[in-house]
Amino acid sequence: MEKITNENNNHEKMTFTEHLEELRYRLIRILIAVAIGFVISYFFSKQIFYFVSLPLLEVLPKENNLIFTALPEAFFTYLKISFFTGIIVASPYIFYQIWKFVSPGLYPHEKKYVAPFVIISTIFFVTGILFAYFVVFPYGFKFFLSFQNEYIKALPTMKQYLSFTLKLLFAFGVIFELPVFMYFLAKIGVVNSILLTKNRRYVLVLIFVVAAILTPPDVFTQFLMAVPLILLYEISIFVVKYVEKRRKKNESSV
Repeated sequence: MEKITNENNNHEKMTFTEHLEELRYRLIRILIAVAIGFVISYFFSKQIFYFVSLPLLEVLPKENNLIFTALPEAFFTYLKISFFTGIIVASPYIFYQIWKFVSPGLYPHEKKYVAPFVIISTIFFVTGILFAYFVVFPYGFKFFLSFQNEYIKALPTMKQYLSFTLKLLFAFGVIFELPVFMYFLAKIGVVNSILLTKNRRYVLVLIFVVAAILTPPDVFTQFLMAVPLILLYEISIFVVKYVEKRRKKNESSV
């Protein structure tokens, strides 16, 4: 009992300045990791861009291709795709640094879960990106190209296409982190399962609003983002209930 009490009270206390210094330290490490991923990715930037372009190329008419309208556009496009790929490559290390930043506020027995956190966070992030690429993109691009006719032809540029797709890929990757985010909010007492369950209908409306903002302006693509968000919200409620159950168990043991 004394051991548990001491464990509960042994949080690492840091001043506000120390928190800022720790944040700076973690951000520098993250930037270095992304930079390394960027350099590695740049050697394969053409192949990566071609892979990202496949969902559009498969629905474009054969005589249509991606174009660039400014001389440096292709070069900067390859830089941009390399930077984004660098983030994906470095994502396990990024999540590890996030864990190290928040770990001083965790109990000693919780700090050992760094590996599951990194693995689960990475899986959710990559799953969100793959869902956008394999499910959302094909339907979204078909919708946009449906406006073509004998008088109007689609001539998408590399820059426009990449900006659009990266926005969606990153958005899906981030929203798939919702259960992990809710776990930490529950740990610090910001949310609870009763609050999440009680406000479910309001959250559903908010989810469709967010989906409408982040996705192309067709109902089907918005639906493809909203449905995973709803499922992730339900998973988040389950995660929060698990945190509450563990907290009650710890409190009853004191």
